[in-house]
Amino acid sequence: MSSYTGMAATTLPTFLRDRRERVRPTTTARRRTPGLRREEVAARAGVSVTWYTWLEQGRGGVPSDDVLERLARALELDDANREMLFLLAHGRPPPRKPAAPAAVTPSLQVVLDNLSIPAFVKTPTFQIVAWNRAAVAVLGDYAAVPERDRNLLRRIFQPGSENKVHHVEDVRRTCLASFRVDIARAGQSDEATALIDELMETSPDFRRLWDEGEIRSHGGFQKRLVRPEVGEIVLESSVFHVEGSDGLSMFVFSPADEASARALAQLVQRSGT
Repeated sequence: MSSYTGMAATTLPTFLRDRRERVRPTTTARRRTPGLRREEVAARAGVSVTWYTWLEQGRGGVPSDDVLERLARALELDDANREMLFLLAHGRPPPRKPAAPAAVTPSLQVVLDNLSIPAFVKTPTFQIVAWNRAAVAVLGDYAAVPERDRNLLRRIFQPGSENKVHHVEDVRRTCLASFRVDIARAGQSDEATALIDELMETSPDFRRLWDEGEIRSHGGFQKRLVRPEVGEIVLESSVFHVEGSDGLSMFVFSPADEASARALAQLVQRSGT
């Protein structure tokens, strides 16, 4: 028998007791045991001492989300321990707290800059927040447009985009279906709500596709564009989630064929990048 099989599994009572004992009390008075007392945790969380004692003994019933959140604050849990608390109590992670995506780190920008093909980083609301030199050469200079106009959903649902975007219906469906997943994962923020309201008001096509309710993770789509200097370029998109970034993901556009690869390289070279 391995040493692991002889170990007791983590349960909600053992987790609560262990985390309670890890919290450093604010008082300097000498104590017989480490950490907080049960009555102190109960007072912090706004629950009765009896009920909290039962919870540590495995007979307090199933706490509500609200009570678990108060216990997480009372025990000064970080995000990882808060998630463990919900997993032990409910068998699922806690509800997501809407939060601004993490900033683009210098190391992430280095990854972008080292790619010879167009790539950019977007938030869950499809706001483009970083890009590389190849993207500027092929897709356009995002720094030259107002920040509000760097939103991919606004760009593909704006009037006239159907004349600029190849297979615009497929691109819109793909982006909108994955947008639903992204904002569900990140927690629907005020920014996401405002963007939905805006596009519902301004774009009949957005309203139609939104009402269809299609949901799927990011899928690839093909982007076809023509540049007078080099001719047609066909690009295929791939999407990669940025680990530990609270919702950032990277779009990378690869040439679909050898002719597109040559045209792409020529265009980037001509731009001086």
